Amino acid sequence: MTAEMHRRQFLSATATAFGALSLSGCMTPQSDWPKLAGYGPLIPDPDGLLDLPEGFSYRLLSSLGDAMSDGGTVPDKADGMGCLQLPNGEIALIRNHELVPGDGAGATLASGYDKAAGQMVLPGGTTTIVLDAATLEKKREFRSLAGTIRNCSGGITPWGSWLTCEEFVSEPQHIAPDKLARDHGWTFEVPASATGQVNPEPLKAMGRFNHEAACVDPETGIVYQTEDRNDSVFYRFIPKVPGDLAKGGKLEAMRIVGMPDTRNWEAASMQVGTRYPVEWIPMDDVEAPQDDLRKRAAAQGGSLIARGEGLHMGEDELFICSTSGGAAKLGQVFKFIPGRSGAADRIELFFESENRSQFNYGDNLTVGPNGHLIVCEDQYTPVVDNRLIGITPAGEPYAFGRLRMQTELAGGCFSPDGKWFFVNAYAPTRTVAITGPWVA
Repeated sequence: MTAEMHRRQFLSATATAFGALSLSGCMTPQSDWPKLAGYGPLIPDPDGLLDLPEGFSYRLLSSLGDAMSDGGTVPDKADGMGCLQLPNGEIALIRNHELVPGDGAGATLASGYDKAAGQMVLPGGTTTIVLDAATLEKKREFRSLAGTIRNCSGGITPWGSWLTCEEFVSEPQHIAPDKLARDHGWTFEVPASATGQVNPEPLKAMGRFNHEAACVDPETGIVYQTEDRNDSVFYRFIPKVPGDLAKGGKLEAMRIVGMPDTRNWEAASMQVGTRYPVEWIPMDDVEAPQDDLRKRAAAQGGSLIARGEGLHMGEDELFICSTSGGAAKLGQVFKFIPGRSGAADRIELFFESENRSQFNYGDNLTVGPNGHLIVCEDQYTPVVDNRLIGITPAGEPYAFGRLRMQTELAGGCFSPDGKWFFVNAYAPTRTVAITGPWVA
């Protein structure tokens, strides 16, 4: 299925569901990388940034310290990212920055905090890059959210916004009791139509935990969420009003029938390709002042996942990346199939890495125009050598790209027409657009 076909199906499903809502080890020698599928060997980049297969090229869109249209400069630690359609032939890239107190903000920050009381405005948040959809000419670039901390990943919504998630759980006194008035560990929403910094209003009903990513089923409006912990669980949020998350809803944790632990660390109990029925555990006290949501879920039979990170809604299923799952502790990818219409939800282990050449600590992931997954590697031991890993629908891994910078890859996402793949180098921030024969 092409990206354009997928987009039309996505928008059609959204219209049906929401009615009037408007608008988704050691350094490994290349000769040892998997060659089961893909686009062929990687060609060394003469500019030393990103190696790609023959026929593919990239364009550098944004770098740390670049001047932005709001008078600020591009901040560091670019992480999760989403691409959304705007009117007038424009698209918006909304990019997380995983900044913590003490990191440079790159701009004058605005938020709902009481500056008169001396409260700290945290530098974490998002920037938005508005591009001409046809030419990728940059129209605007600006801060779109501040006042948050360690914004790691998130996900786009069918109604035209980006959910940005804090990978941090702490009470105010653990940072700066005289400056920080709020606790953290929340999800926030940034409209694609924003023209400046939006007020950081936490969506508390979605739970307080070490958030990673989110994605929305366009048919039901349910939001699925991952948690970056070694003993994490997988959550879903059922909103009272689909498309209006601020109205609240209920949070639940996943229990895989007959599979309390998906990690395969002690024994290979979860086999690739075997589907299991899923049940859901209602969670209470979701604001979790003790950061114990996952522990309470596990005590009720919630299934453990090793560092749930990347999350992406495909055509009729969503993919979940476990960074350190598997017998080799190098990563897993799960395929979750929403039951819809009263049918049971199901899940299967789609891929598990057996060695570093296949897959080494996956993070953000997305689905390409050819139906392949593209996974951003995020490994720092013992030598930083991160790649873009493709995985075919048959579960065959291959190297699609290699970052020549000593940092992680993050934020991989496609333009609505499927022509451009956008991805970040984490630090120093680089955002690039890749194009080529995706379906050739």
